[in-house]
Amino acid sequence: MNAMNFLNEISARYPRAVSFAAGRPTEDFFDLEDVHRHLRRFTGYLRTERGLSEQEVRRTLMQYGRTKGIIHELIAAHLAVDEGITADPDSVAVTNGCQEAMYLVLRALGRGPRDVVLAVSPTYVGFAGAARLCDLPVRPVHGGPRGVDLDDLARRLAEARAEGLRPRALYVIPDVANPTGVSMDLETRRALLAVAAEEDLLLLEDNPYGVFAGAGRIPSLKALDTDRRVVYLGSFAKTSVPGARVGYLVADQTVAGADGVAGLLADRLSVLKSMLSVNTSPLAQAVVGGCLLAHGLSLRAGNHRETALYDRNRRLMLQGLSDRFADRSDVSWNSPAGGFFLALTVPFDVDDALLEHSARAHGLLWTPMSYFYGGAGGRHQIRLSFSGLRPEEIGTGLDRLAALVRERGRRAADR
Repeated sequence: MNAMNFLNEISARYPRAVSFAAGRPTEDFFDLEDVHRHLRRFTGYLRTERGLSEQEVRRTLMQYGRTKGIIHELIAAHLAVDEGITADPDSVAVTNGCQEAMYLVLRALGRGPRDVVLAVSPTYVGFAGAARLCDLPVRPVHGGPRGVDLDDLARRLAEARAEGLRPRALYVIPDVANPTGVSMDLETRRALLAVAAEEDLLLLEDNPYGVFAGAGRIPSLKALDTDRRVVYLGSFAKTSVPGARVGYLVADQTVAGADGVAGLLADRLSVLKSMLSVNTSPLAQAVVGGCLLAHGLSLRAGNHRETALYDRNRRLMLQGLSDRFADRSDVSWNSPAGGFFLALTVPFDVDDALLEHSARAHGLLWTPMSYFYGGAGGRHQIRLSFSGLRPEEIGTGLDRLAALVRERGRRAADR
C-alpha cells in the first residue's frame, strides 16, 4: 500500500511524464451525454419492464435502496450473454466497486486466527490490501506462464495445513491478469477446478479485463464451475463508467448462518455490506444499468471501440519493444493476448529510486513489479500499461525506456 502511494506521489510530481503506470481505461470515448442517456434508458426500463409507477421510479433512484442492489437481474442476464454464466439474480450483490466485493468476501472468510487465503503471485495489490484490512494473511502461489502453478498450489496448501492453518480460498485473475497480462488456458482452468473440489477450496475469480482478453476467449472459471466452487468478482470500471464505482459479486454457495439456517452466501455478504456501506448508489447503478440495456446486455458489444484501441496499443507496444530491444538478450517481455498490461524483464534492479530517476531524468513512469509480490520477487521486472495512451505517446515512452535501459547498462559496465 505504501508502494502504491509512492507511485501516486511520483505521478503527481511529474505530470508531464509519459506514463506506462496507470491501468486506467481510455478516456477517448468519454461523453457526459452518455450518463444522461443511460439514466433515461434505465428509468424507461423501470416503467415499461418492471411496471413501476412514477413515484416508485423516483423512490428507486433517489431513496436508500436494496442492499444487494437494483440491477442484479440485469447483471445476471449480462453474464449469461457475455460469459455463458448461469446465475440466479438473487446470488448477485452489487457493490461499491469490486474492491468492496473483495472486502466482503474476505471479511466473511476470516473467522479466526487459523484462517488464511492464497493468491496467485504476483497479484493485484487491491486484493492484498483488502486482506490486510481483514487481518487475513495471504499466502502466495506461483503463477508462471499458465496463470497458476498447480504443483506449487498443492505445496502451499499442504504447508499451511501442516502449520495448523485453514486455507479458505485462492484468488485468481484468469484472463489477461493484472499485473502480468497472463491468461490461463482451458486445461489449467479445468484442472484448477478439480483441485478446488478435491481440496475443499473456494476460488475467488476476479474478471475485470475479460471483455478485452482477445480472440478465442476461453470460458471463465465460473462458467465451467459445476460444483459452486467459484465466487465471481466483477467490475464495470473498465467496461462502462469508471466514475460510477459499481462492482458486484456472484456468490451462489449455500452456507449455514449463526442461527443454523442455510442460505445463499450472497445474502450473508449483504448483511455485512449493510453494516459497511448500507447500499450502492442507486443513481450510479442506474447509469450502469442503462449502459447494459443500451448494448443488449453485452459489454463486448458496448466496448468494440475500446477493444480495438487496446488491441492497437498492445500491438504497438510489442512491435516497439521488438524494434528497440531485439538485439538485447538480457531484456525480454511476454506477449499477452489482450488486456491492459505486459511484463518486461531487465538486467538491473527495479526499485523506487529507479522509478523516481526515470520520472525526473527521462520523463517516464512505470510500475515496479515488486509492488505485486507479497514478499521478495519482481526485482528485475517492470509492469507496462498501455491502455490509456495514444500511439505517439507509446513511441515516445518506449524511446525513453530504451534510453533508461542503455543508461543502466553503461553504469553497470563502468563498475
